[in-house]
Amino acid sequence: MCRATGQQVRPAVTEGADHRVPPGTLCAIPTAAEDTNLNAQPMSPDAAALRAPSEQAAADPRTAAVIPAAGRGVRLGPGTPKALRSLNGTPMLVHAVRAMAQARAVSLVVVVAPRESLSAVRNLLDEHSLPEVPVVPGGETRQDSVRLGLAALPDDVEIVLVHDAARPLVPAEVVDAVAGAVRDGAPAVVPALPVSDTVKRVAAPLQTGGPEPVVETPDRSRLRAVQTPQGFARATLAAAHARIGREGEGATDDAGMVERLGVQVVVVPGSEQAFKVTRPLDLVLAEAVLARRRRTDGF
Repeated sequence: MCRATGQQVRPAVTEGADHRVPPGTLCAIPTAAEDTNLNAQPMSPDAAALRAPSEQAAADPRTAAVIPAAGRGVRLGPGTPKALRSLNGTPMLVHAVRAMAQARAVSLVVVVAPRESLSAVRNLLDEHSLPEVPVVPGGETRQDSVRLGLAALPDDVEIVLVHDAARPLVPAEVVDAVAGAVRDGAPAVVPALPVSDTVKRVAAPLQTGGPEPVVETPDRSRLRAVQTPQGFARATLAAAHARIGREGEGATDDAGMVERLGVQVVVVPGSEQAFKVTRPLDLVLAEAVLARRRRTDGF
């Protein structure tokens, strides 16, 4: 499902895509004349810093991040659940929690973990000196886990960011940009990058295992590879989970659920560092990004 238009689009990305533009959910973007909301920009850090802390706290709605981390990540191979795989000696989940906690907009991070691993995940987060992070049990599907994480949030949270634990290196600026766009009035926001590869939409093969017929070559200038965190007005996300859950339609993407409500989803710039760690080669790339950060930022 396309994030911006709601159309059913299933583009196929050429195998071996350049990781400099990470693979993700692809979306056809309307032109500026069709939708000016795509240029929504968050408040600049300088403008936010001019407010007194008490004024900013009073004016800005509280923002929380939910990190579903109950997936097994079978494409990474057997062994430890994906969110607990190590990057530079530190589990991906810890990197993801740090990324959310370092964002200026986020005041609370909630982790949704496998039911059988709750104690282990709590101990893991405690060992890495993170701020207090509630850990709640997940469900059978990602949709169930996000819904359970959403239900665990305090009543005063008005903006919710949903972030994949498998995107451990997202910069804090992207997190703040997403939250800022929601704060400025967008009910649903996704970070995304332009697509550099030629994309083909294909039909089912004529026989099992056969070649897939190409149906269309979309204009890639209007396509975006979607990342996380995805940001929402809490009421909008809660309504999507309540309705889609009742209809029995599973979803792997919260913005797609919101689209089914007829709510406009908008795009803000993402980051090349916010790629999803899905396959063994992604682990190598993530280690390289961390090594560069250590050299340049001391992180």
